[in-house]
Amino acid sequence: MERMNDFRIYYNQTIHPELLRMELKRKRVVRLSIISTFLLLCLFTINLYINILAITLLVFIISSFYIGWIIYQARQFRFTFKPNVINLILYFLSDNLNYRNFKYDAKFFLQRSTFLDSKIFATPAIFYRGEDYISGSIGSVDFELCEILVQDISPVNGKLQSIFKGIFLHSELQEEFTEILWIIPKNKKQFHLRAIEGLAIDGGQNVDHLLQDAPYLEKFTTYATQNGNWKKLIPLEKQRMIAEFHERSQKDIYLSFVQNKVYLFLSEPKDFLEPYLLKSNVSFELVRDFFEDLQIVLTIVEDFDKLY
Repeated sequence: MERMNDFRIYYNQTIHPELLRMELKRKRVVRLSIISTFLLLCLFTINLYINILAITLLVFIISSFYIGWIIYQARQFRFTFKPNVINLILYFLSDNLNYRNFKYDAKFFLQRSTFLDSKIFATPAIFYRGEDYISGSIGSVDFELCEILVQDISPVNGKLQSIFKGIFLHSELQEEFTEILWIIPKNKKQFHLRAIEGLAIDGGQNVDHLLQDAPYLEKFTTYATQNGNWKKLIPLEKQRMIAEFHERSQKDIYLSFVQNKVYLFLSEPKDFLEPYLLKSNVSFELVRDFFEDLQIVLTIVEDFDKLY
């Protein structure tokens, strides 16, 4: 709560002025679009009365270039809005002495092979797209994350269906583990039966009866290979932490430990910080949603550093 209060002050002092500056750009693009639409309609109307082929071609060429230029301006607004805001958020987070080397790349993302290595989604990920890559270190733990959309062909109707949409984080623990451990929401278990069957072949089984936290067990189910040391990956504190995160965010959280590699998924149906063109983006709520999601996954990484 204290961190959010600090962020609200930072928003007022730093992010809000930037949003106002970007708002001027948005209004300029909208104004240009309205004026150009009116002028083009006038040109087409005049051309209908004149009906000269050469003038028709000239109007078409001019219109095509002008429409292309307007679309370019709108795309530039979108492509600069998100990086500007995210970099300001990362600057705020890097004020924490434990957070280091934060970097952001709007177009880069974690590769499909890394997603498949998590083994938690039994899918070839036919359609895999990502953006908004962030990397850094928290304590002794390095991490990388991005926003991804994964889709596959439905066996029922042959159309693309959503497999996962949200934040995907990858990290490696300092301590070596040989186990595989999965944590998935109970209400999504039916979508992971193929993956669970695959884990069973490797000696994995449900271990809910060996865990203690009631709120965690109410919302999540856990599978692990029986190599003896998996309990260290999900101590009572970690169970409570995951349950609290879920309660606070009301979003699906998935965790996969494959040896010393960690894969974390936080579902989010909305696109992060996608700016509007036809209405104002000067909104604390727009920025707060992204900040809260980022805080959830980074706090989990922070706990990795403390517990492992």
